[in-house]
Amino acid sequence: MDAVARLAERQIAAGVQGVVACGCTGEAATMTADEDRSVWKTVLKTVNGRVPVIAGAGSNSTRTAIEHAREAEEDGVDAVMLITPYYNKPTQEGLYQHYKAIAEALTIPVMLYNVPGRTACHLAPETVARLSEIDNVVALKEASGTVGASAWALKLAQPGFTVLSGDDPMFLPLATIGVRGVVSVASNVVPGEMAAIWRHFEAGELEKARELYFRLLPLTQALFYETNPIPVKAALAMMGLIEEEYRLPLTPMTAVNREKLAGALRELDLVS
Repeated sequence: MDAVARLAERQIAAGVQGVVACGCTGEAATMTADEDRSVWKTVLKTVNGRVPVIAGAGSNSTRTAIEHAREAEEDGVDAVMLITPYYNKPTQEGLYQHYKAIAEALTIPVMLYNVPGRTACHLAPETVARLSEIDNVVALKEASGTVGASAWALKLAQPGFTVLSGDDPMFLPLATIGVRGVVSVASNVVPGEMAAIWRHFEAGELEKARELYFRLLPLTQALFYETNPIPVKAALAMMGLIEEEYRLPLTPMTAVNREKLAGALRELDLVS
């Protein structure tokens, strides 16, 4: 867990406002429940209350998700992020009841997570609005890749409900309509720069925010040349921050894409 602690500390030092442990970028899909707990306990110890720690604790089984989220709550995380059930393809009523059951089993805040490209199931804004009426359902990570999904979630949800971008390239454009940040893949590589975009935006320094956003745009594209988290792990390995290891069915990047990724890193002076 030494690398996990180092990466978490790097995020804190760069000025991020929260850390997600065991999201899809952390290969949560192939981790055991015990491994999940080990990761978020390590992150909690490293962060030591400096920013919120959010645990990825969802499942396509409601019962399993409740059990896992309760474990995260017992271990002291500040909130949980819950994936929309994959493969089952529930109806919107099924999605509502799934999230409602988990939220009611917890006392800590819950973040919904809509990523239909991975789950084959879309969490509709109308369902988000219904869920926002539950006291501890406080946020949505919206990763459908459309402006409309975030816009309608913001319009329909209860006042104070937070929508976060789940797509780095959508981050700054969505901020202009009220999205309050990003759960970022690129932050694993350039945490300071991603945090700075948000600080500039909040300060009204739009030109500075745009300049940095466009400077990072080739990297945010390169990090999806292949399935996340393959490129981000390759990038961190190139930077000497982690060992480059993957769990099947994920495999190392192809040589062509690896060189393109290296080029994007060189443009930012992250590798020589």
